[in-house]
Amino acid sequence: MSEQQILLAFGGIGVAALGCQWLAWRLKLPAILFLLLSGILAGPILGWLDPQEMFGPLLMPLVSLAVALILFEGSLTLHLSEWREIGSVVHRLVTIGALSTWAVITLATHWLLGFDWMLALLFGTLTLVTGPTVIVPMLRVVRPKASIANILRWEGIVIDPIGALLAVVVYSFIIASAEGAGLSQSLLTFGGVILCGSLFGIAGGWVLGSIMRRQWLPEYLHNLATLAAVLGIFIASNQVMHESGLLAVTLMGMWMANMKGVDVRHILHFKENLSVLLISGLFILLAARLDLKALIALGPLVLILLLVIQFIARPLNVLLSTAGSNLNWRERALLAWIAPRGIVAAAVSAIFAIRLDEAGHEGALLLVPLTFAVIIGTAVSYTHLTLPTKA
Repeated sequence: MSEQQILLAFGGIGVAALGCQWLAWRLKLPAILFLLLSGILAGPILGWLDPQEMFGPLLMPLVSLAVALILFEGSLTLHLSEWREIGSVVHRLVTIGALSTWAVITLATHWLLGFDWMLALLFGTLTLVTGPTVIVPMLRVVRPKASIANILRWEGIVIDPIGALLAVVVYSFIIASAEGAGLSQSLLTFGGVILCGSLFGIAGGWVLGSIMRRQWLPEYLHNLATLAAVLGIFIASNQVMHESGLLAVTLMGMWMANMKGVDVRHILHFKENLSVLLISGLFILLAARLDLKALIALGPLVLILLLVIQFIARPLNVLLSTAGSNLNWRERALLAWIAPRGIVAAAVSAIFAIRLDEAGHEGALLLVPLTFAVIIGTAVSYTHLTLPTKA
């Protein structure tokens, strides 16, 4: 692409992103729908936008960095005082509930679409996450009770790195199995990712928080320092242990949010605005890469898979997670209905699909259109959601 074409593409993405966000605000619908439609229209349908040609080998590293910033921004809102209020439900949603969702999606993908077990397991990890990038804007429209909003927000942010971690473990197992290593290598990867991500995240949060608390930096440099620190921690953690960066930045944000004497409100305001920009651009770019022919070729069985995810996997998750809680049936029904997938699922599926395809794993590229089908399907299911509940 020429310099002029690249500039036009950037300008077009900016205009489309603004238009989609404004339309979503006016119509009170999830912005993800309009962003995905814009990307699909500009990419595979009209051929105006080709992200791979535009960015080349920089595309996936830029996507990874953007996802890291989005997860950090989300984790800055996680206060342990809220966890104590609704902790048991969230804890079960991201453990027992997540495992049940993973199992249901894996079985359905294997039996309905004929994916081999390893690929079905990987797809299950990619789609068990509920995206905070979709849930947070949706909560502005739906406005449920504060306790339900907190549960959904906590779940969306905590499950993202857990899902990414599980995806890394399954991915490493697939690669290791091809090389003859298998379970031992996969378990070693699992432990290494958790240890490395935790050490880098907690250390990074403590250092940056201490610098701000002791006022070693003027306030006007806090945003720049935070941006540089998040990207630095993400890159450093990934250098030591591949794919541990997402966990690191999530823990970094949580540590800073709960550190005494550290005011993160001005950082959060900056990061929220940055996240809107990143999310909008990422959805358009990733949707523009979508292979529509592959998506259509998956056939009507994809719709059955969507129904299984929406009406079996999620309700079972909520049923197990809210047993014995004080939530009434309406609140449980709302939790069972709201589980949209977001940018992390889209980005991680794109990254792993390319790597597995390069490693010679048959059918790996189908992960991307199938993941997007789930993202679009779960987002569409909330377009007619109306609730009389109050904040």
